[in-house]
Amino acid sequence: MSIDKQNTKDLTLVILAAGMGSRYGGLKQLDTFSAQDETILDFSIYDAIHAGFTKIVFVIREHLLEDFKAIFESKLLGKVAVAYVFQELDRVPKEYIDPNRTKPWGTGHALLMTKDVVKENFAIINADDFYGRDSFIKMAAALQAIDPKSYQFNMVAYQLKNTISEYGYVSRGECTVSENGFLKEVTERTHIEKKGDEIFVKTEEGALNPIDPDTFVSMNFWGFTPKCFEFGWELFNEFLEQNTGNLKAEFYIPTVVNEMLRSDEVSVNVLSTTAKWFGVTYKEDKAVVQEAIQKLKDDAIYPVKLWD
Repeated sequence: MSIDKQNTKDLTLVILAAGMGSRYGGLKQLDTFSAQDETILDFSIYDAIHAGFTKIVFVIREHLLEDFKAIFESKLLGKVAVAYVFQELDRVPKEYIDPNRTKPWGTGHALLMTKDVVKENFAIINADDFYGRDSFIKMAAALQAIDPKSYQFNMVAYQLKNTISEYGYVSRGECTVSENGFLKEVTERTHIEKKGDEIFVKTEEGALNPIDPDTFVSMNFWGFTPKCFEFGWELFNEFLEQNTGNLKAEFYIPTVVNEMLRSDEVSVNVLSTTAKWFGVTYKEDKAVVQEAIQKLKDDAIYPVKLWD
């Protein structure tokens, strides 16, 4: 696979890597999943570069900077531009800083942290999700076709049944999609779990209701122009005001997207993909991911060593 030389726009891939991985039991962003000690991120970056992305922006906690540099800088030198953005608990208005808070403010806050370094069309992904090559190709093509001043955005959607862990509940953004393939709304579901052959979502009241396994869900693979930043900070300030003292409250990208969709200017195209998603929520998921990656290498989808 080679980059289409006809594509002239610079594209950035923003990688959300500031999460703590509490259910996983460690820093899964930097855990390795192949015999060659490659992270899931290695595969996402490899696919992104070959799809035409020209810059990588890591959103991390500042104390992880040297760890990320040690793992990725030599691999990416000369292949793609690299920048780092810090998502810290004090990167909010002073009146909302809470010394008792221990976890970042969520993916929407992470997105806002990138405003000063992202000036071109960009995609945003989670560090610990394997999205598949086809999804990066589809996203890059969509971003190349959009004017940076446009309010037309994109997302890659996956079927819920292909994103479930066998070892516990997961959080997913349930998508309502129009007949012509545009996103109408994302509903953040913080507790979805598989029981036997069925999948259930937990309501705010604690009840478990069945949910269609073919439901489209967001795995936080979004494509934006810089225009998306116009919507974020006012909304985030409102969120902080409403959640003062709530140490677990998180500001999600779907919250920003839903607000954008209320504007007549904004549309979000839902991209279909043949790619297989997999990821790690729990430690037990690791063996499943390792096996899937090895099969992709056995099938020559990826070279034995990505960065040779």
